[in-house]
Amino acid sequence: MVVGEVVNEVDLLIIGGGPGGYTAAIRASQLGKTVTLVEKEDLGGVCLNKGCIPSKALISAADRYQSIRQGGEMGFEVDGVTINFSKIQSWKENLVKKLSDGVSGLLKNNRVDVIKGEAFFINENEVRVLNGYESNRFRFNNCIISTGSRPIEIHGIPFGARILSSTEALNLQAIPQSLAVIGGGYIGVELSQAYAKLGAKVTILEVQQTILPQFEKRSVNLVKRKMEKDNIDIITNANVVDIEQSENEVTILYEINGENYKVAADYLLVTAGRRPNTDELALDVLNINVDNKGLIEVDEQCRTSIPNIFAIGDIIKGPPLAHKASYEGKVAAEVICGLISAVDYQVIPLIVFSDPEIAAVGFSEEEAKNEQYNIEVGRFSFLANGRALSLGSSEGFMSIIAERETGVILGAEIVGQGASDLISEVGFAIEMGGTVHDISSTIHGHPTLSEVIMETAKMVSENGSTQSGRMRSLFDQFEQLI
Repeated sequence: MVVGEVVNEVDLLIIGGGPGGYTAAIRASQLGKTVTLVEKEDLGGVCLNKGCIPSKALISAADRYQSIRQGGEMGFEVDGVTINFSKIQSWKENLVKKLSDGVSGLLKNNRVDVIKGEAFFINENEVRVLNGYESNRFRFNNCIISTGSRPIEIHGIPFGARILSSTEALNLQAIPQSLAVIGGGYIGVELSQAYAKLGAKVTILEVQQTILPQFEKRSVNLVKRKMEKDNIDIITNANVVDIEQSENEVTILYEINGENYKVAADYLLVTAGRRPNTDELALDVLNINVDNKGLIEVDEQCRTSIPNIFAIGDIIKGPPLAHKASYEGKVAAEVICGLISAVDYQVIPLIVFSDPEIAAVGFSEEEAKNEQYNIEVGRFSFLANGRALSLGSSEGFMSIIAERETGVILGAEIVGQGASDLISEVGFAIEMGGTVHDISSTIHGHPTLSEVIMETAKMVSENGSTQSGRMRSLFDQFEQLI
C-alpha cells in the first residue's frame, strides 16, 4: 500500500463519467445503491465534451449559415453575411458547459459521490485512484467499467498541429481553406459537410467502395449528391500510403488500383475509427476476458467474466454510440440492484447527422432476408410531404420493412429532414411488436414530417391498392433523380 493511501469501502464503483457511466450511477442510486463514480477528465465524457454535442453545435451553425446564404428561392436576398468563427466556438463551448453542469447537478441530486482521478485495478475487488500526487484505494462490491474510447492514429503518425482527430477539428480557431479527411464514416461525413458549408474545400479519402456503408445505397446517394453540391470531393477505394507534413500544410499520398495520387490541404482530419480505453486500467491483474481489439467480453447483462465487474459502452462490442452506452448502463445498474434486465439491441437507432440526415432502426432489408423473413418493403418520398416542401427540404424518403404475413415491423430507414427525430416512432413500434396497420391507422398531425412514417406504413399495409400504386409511381419518379 502507498504511504498515506486511504482505503474506502464502496458499494458500487463506476469508472468513467460518460453517458454510460453517469446513467448507470443515477439509476443505481435511484434503486438504493451507494454509488461512487471516478472520472479523470470532465463529466459527460467524450460525447458531451468532445463529440456528440460540440459536433452537432458546429453542424447547426454551418446549416444556419448556408440556409441564410441560399435563401433566395424563398425570397430572401441577403448581402454581406460574414462568419465570426471565434463566436461560434464560444457559443459551442457555452452549450457544452451548460450540459456538463447539468450532469454534475444530476449526480449531486442523486447522491452520487464523484471522485476525480484515474483508476487502476489492484484485484477483483479493489482499484487505486490517482489524482496528481494523491492516491486512494477503493474496495467495492460491484464495479462498472465505462471508460469509453479514443480516436485511432494511422501509420504511426501522431495527432498534432496539422493532423487532427475529431477533437482538434472541433476546436479549430479559424475555418481552414482546405481540409482532407481520411474516413467516410459518420464522423468524417458530418464534419466534412459542416466545414464545407462554412467555406472550406474538403476532400474525403475512403478505403471502401462507398461512404457510410452501413446504410442503403439510395440513402447514401442522396447524401453524396448534396456533398458534391457543396464542392466536397469523395474519393473511394483509396489506400493511404504516406503522409508528409510541412509548416503550413499536409500532403496525403494514396493509391487506387495501383495508381498513385496525392492531395494537399491545410489540415488532415483522421476519422479511421476508435480504440477502446482498456489498456490503462491494469486489466492484466484480473482474470477478465478481453479480445484482440481490447474490447471486454460481456454477457447479455453486461457482466464480464468476473461476476461482480460489468462493462458498458465503447469498450464492449457494438457501435460506439452514446445512447447504446446509456442503455447498457441502465441494464448493468438494474442487474446489480437485483432486477431482471438484459440488453436487446434490436431497436438501437443508427443516426448520421449528415445533410440530409440518415437514421435506421431494426433490420435492414438485407438483414431481414438473411434471417429468413418473408418481407414486404414500403417506400415513400418526402416530395409528397407538405411540411418538407414548406421547409425547402423535400429531398429524402423512408423505407419500412415488415413481415409480409403479419405486417409486424422489422426495421426502417429514413433519409431526409428530421430523420434523427422521426426514427424513434418506428423504434417504439418495433419494441411494442407493432404492425404497419398500427402506424397507418394512427392519426398523425398535418402538415408534419411524421406523416411520412404514416404514409410509408400505408405503402406496406395497402400493397396493391390504387393509392399505393399512385405513391409507388411517385417514388419511382423520385428514385430516377437519385
